[in-house]
Amino acid sequence: MTTSGNERFDVIVVGGGPSGSTAATDLARQGLKVLLLERAFRIKPCGGAIPPRLIEDFDIPQHLLVARIKSARMVSPGNAKVDMSTGSYVGMVDREKFDPWLRERAVAAGAELRIGVFKTLRYRDDGTVSVSYLDKRRDGLPVEVIGRAVIGADGAKSNVAKQCIPGGEEVPCVIAYHEIVASPEAGENSNFDATRCEVWFQGRFSPDFYGWVFPHGDKTSVGMGTADPGFSLKDATRGLREAAGLQAARTIRCEGAPIPLKPMKRWDDGRNVVLAGDAAGVVAPASGEGIYYAMLGGRLAADAAAWLLKTGDARALKTARKRFMREHGRVFWILGIMQKFWYSSDRRRERFVSMCRDPDVQFLTWEAYTRKRLVRARPAAHARIFFKDLAHLFGLARP
Repeated sequence: MTTSGNERFDVIVVGGGPSGSTAATDLARQGLKVLLLERAFRIKPCGGAIPPRLIEDFDIPQHLLVARIKSARMVSPGNAKVDMSTGSYVGMVDREKFDPWLRERAVAAGAELRIGVFKTLRYRDDGTVSVSYLDKRRDGLPVEVIGRAVIGADGAKSNVAKQCIPGGEEVPCVIAYHEIVASPEAGENSNFDATRCEVWFQGRFSPDFYGWVFPHGDKTSVGMGTADPGFSLKDATRGLREAAGLQAARTIRCEGAPIPLKPMKRWDDGRNVVLAGDAAGVVAPASGEGIYYAMLGGRLAADAAAWLLKTGDARALKTARKRFMREHGRVFWILGIMQKFWYSSDRRRERFVSMCRDPDVQFLTWEAYTRKRLVRARPAAHARIFFKDLAHLFGLARP
């Protein structure tokens, strides 16, 4: 028996992660009736890094930052180490606390939060949509609600995308896995720095991506990602923990999940539905950064849905992808090329880490990360990097 009928919302947001919670908050603040449907409060594997621009743009309070990272260490296949100062700091959050806070903010803004598993979406003759879900607080009772618009923020391999968006079943993904361990006490591990992230560019830890050691205050995330289905995630993470001196650290939890490789070509159904976050594929290549892009995607999807409700013009939904790609499409394209080339072999990884010693590379990397746009103010630096990059490409520079 399905409980249905008459319960109506302006917007139904499927997925209560950073993207969906941001969309729900923005829409509820406009006075719209919003349902935020969260599946299970599952913690996604994530390094937890957020740039200053995210903290500013989305009003993230400082108490949610469990660490402030001042530098990043790149480790090459030959164990060469290059330390890069962040200039200011990179905030670190614990998704176990960060995501619930975002959902609570959406509720405080006026959204209604429910625990349920999205099942199907059905288009109605009156131009609305019917969404059915299993209510997890009522023993999986089937429930049907009606919405004027739907935002699919239900992660990689989105069920909303599969049902509603052309190409939604064909999104390529990698698998990310990490282990949250207890951080060493002061003096326990001379190689561990609670204000430094480590990025390990070694094929034994990932054949096509990288391994990471990201401190989160009293916890540390140790993990990696790969698109190789035959690669052992757990064995690689075990080896990375040993290399980082964390093999004896207490394991708190282990998590794994698919991560999309690139933005989908289409984010809307041309009627009522638009995607956001991992469901739309907005995870940065090469770096794997997703929280900022997820929250921005949620905001843009909310804007598009609100415009649809105001005008009745379904073309409004296309603005979410257009605005995102206009601002970040070039960066994603460049990062995709970087990943395909520099991460393809240990020989190239060695040269890539060597390039990171360059002051111009360091400056432009952190400026682009913290400000979320390509830095155009120093054309001479771009030119120097271009020619140095060519030297490495053709093997004319020493690793």
